[in-house]
Amino acid sequence: MKRIVVFGFIWLCSGWVDAAVLEGVGHANIRENNLDQARAEARQSAMRDLALQYQAQVSTRDTLENGQLTHSETELSSMAQLRNATIVDEYQRGNLLRVVVRAELSDVIDGGHASCKAGAASGLRKRVAVTGFPVVMPSQGGDPGLDDAGEQLPQALLARLQEQGKLQVLGATSLRLFSNLPDAPTMQSSMASNHLTNVVQLARELGAQFVVSGVIRDMGLADPDAWGSSVFNRMQRGLGFTDKTRRFEAEVMVFDGFSGSPVFRKRFSTVADWDPKGSGTGGFASAGFEKSEWGRAVSGVIDDMAAAVNGALSCQPFMVRITRVDDDRVTLASGATAGLRPGDQLNIYRSQRYFDSLDGTPELADAGVLVTLDNVHPDFSTGRLGTTGGQVNVQKDDMAIIW
Repeated sequence: MKRIVVFGFIWLCSGWVDAAVLEGVGHANIRENNLDQARAEARQSAMRDLALQYQAQVSTRDTLENGQLTHSETELSSMAQLRNATIVDEYQRGNLLRVVVRAELSDVIDGGHASCKAGAASGLRKRVAVTGFPVVMPSQGGDPGLDDAGEQLPQALLARLQEQGKLQVLGATSLRLFSNLPDAPTMQSSMASNHLTNVVQLARELGAQFVVSGVIRDMGLADPDAWGSSVFNRMQRGLGFTDKTRRFEAEVMVFDGFSGSPVFRKRFSTVADWDPKGSGTGGFASAGFEKSEWGRAVSGVIDDMAAAVNGALSCQPFMVRITRVDDDRVTLASGATAGLRPGDQLNIYRSQRYFDSLDGTPELADAGVLVTLDNVHPDFSTGRLGTTGGQVNVQKDDMAIIW
């Protein structure tokens, strides 16, 4: 007897989109006249139908004996998140209840970030510039070890991003992007667009695809008198009657360097006991800084920041500027250090501006051609188009993209 085991995988997708509104149908039997229970079961069935419509992987395992199907197993793994599910229709026939559910569906959330379809861009190291994190209220420091927090925090974040090795990280921690710190980010162009002109300028100067910045919003003590030098203050500390905790809150922002538009923004905070004797002499985020409980808590927050930045950029496409076009040859401002290799193909997009908004964000239009790399250096690479650059109007400062 001949036995054959056949494995098959079928992908059912309605598209990778931020959100889709779909309708699903579910059925359930009404037992002992319990309509509410049947409605709940039918609703769950309809939601499973919605998930399958949106995005699911169905795997089958069939066993054949002498050409006859003797066993079949099917597994369904859905990757959809449902929101705002509402029953829009209900029909009862005998003991069978049929409901129609309408809901919003989006990619499942994993670790605080929407999952993405990992393409070729996920294996490339995007170039990121990290700028300073100015302190909104510098007077809250009250300790020499905290005076340099605005530069030391981004330097610690930069070091963590470099250690993780997923990004090319450039340091610009002495630069400040925002002038109005309490309301940052607010410095917009005169055209009232949604981008920051200084972000675009900085990204262009550094050759960065993204700019990471932030603001330290709070470093205050819960009780400013807790560490007073009076006899009464010392007695209260000795009896444990003072609140010795210090707050920390910082906001991280990631901007697209081409348009200046924000792609990620989140506040991070912690509270822990503060001991000025344990802050060390090396300054904020130094080795001695972690001798205090508050320092260790802040260090953990910086770890979370680095993970969040990596997560926010992992699903972004890889974009690089074209620096030269010569007939059918194109030079790109990125190379082997980003992970590019000979034979890689990138989509070409033209950068367009309009006369009525010359200071606005340029728009990208698909040129419909690919560049195939044949010469890759550490910081730049060259390749050939399928046609001459003039025929498709590809010029310097246009973009090459891997999704």
